[in-house]
Amino acid sequence: MGEAGIWWLLAGAAIAVELLTGTFYLLMLATGLVAGALAAIMGLALTGQMLVAAAIGGGAVAVWHWRRSKRPAPMPAHSNRDVHLDIGDMVHVARWNADGTASVHFRGAHWTAIAADPAEAFNPGNFRIKEMRGNHLVIEPQ
Repeated sequence: MGEAGIWWLLAGAAIAVELLTGTFYLLMLATGLVAGALAAIMGLALTGQMLVAAAIGGGAVAVWHWRRSKRPAPMPAHSNRDVHLDIGDMVHVARWNADGTASVHFRGAHWTAIAADPAEAFNPGNFRIKEMRGNHLVIEPQ
């Protein structure tokens, strides 16, 4: 087996490991390994093949990492509507308890609600679910 074959096997192994782990960065490294295989096919010496593979694979990882760092950070899970579909729904608070909690009826069950702003904790009315902390609804005025 020639040098190009070894590069192709390494690229295939990196892709297989990526499929098992879900690490996207391994695909970028596999791109570098493919570039090393192409460099071997073009007749470059082993040193040149390694430099091409390192430059392409490392450059792809660096570009992908830089691109991801420019995206806004995802919202925390307890306040992300993509995780909890109930965020943004309305509940009605008839009365507040002395400890700053309220019992609200939501989706056919009784929930314990906590005011996001403690100053609003004793005003009954309609509230919007801001986030979910465990089995407590954090609510804010609509």
